[in-house]
Amino acid sequence: MNERALRFAGWISCRRDGEGPLGLILVGRTQDPPEEAVQLAFSCKAPADLPDALEDAVVEKLGERQYRLTSGERSWVLNAAAHLHRDVAGAFYRALPPRPVPLRKRLFWRALLGLASHPAGRWLLSRSGR
Repeated sequence: MNERALRFAGWISCRRDGEGPLGLILVGRTQDPPEEAVQLAFSCKAPADLPDALEDAVVEKLGERQYRLTSGERSWVLNAAAHLHRDVAGAFYRALPPRPVPLRKRLFWRALLGLASHPAGRWLLSRSGR
């Protein structure tokens, strides 16, 4: 996590993994632009008094491997490495223009859907499969 603070918007999920190397994973959406879905994973055991969900949480970097998780009046200090995963699907699909559909394929689907919209066309389509 390169930022000094990560602000979540609304409710976030606090997932615990007692057996794996990532003991706590926060899943939610960021408050600051670009307002994207993120997962923030910590390589430490989750605090015992941490609820399953938090609202409008803020994670601040205190030191090299120290973070403060705050939600409302409650606060927890986590001594761990943090791994931030962002959902890049939106940016990826905005960067790539959609491929134009070939004319023959558009005409085929228009004819097929036109046939399927009438009783005689449905009868004809059902007979062609036998």
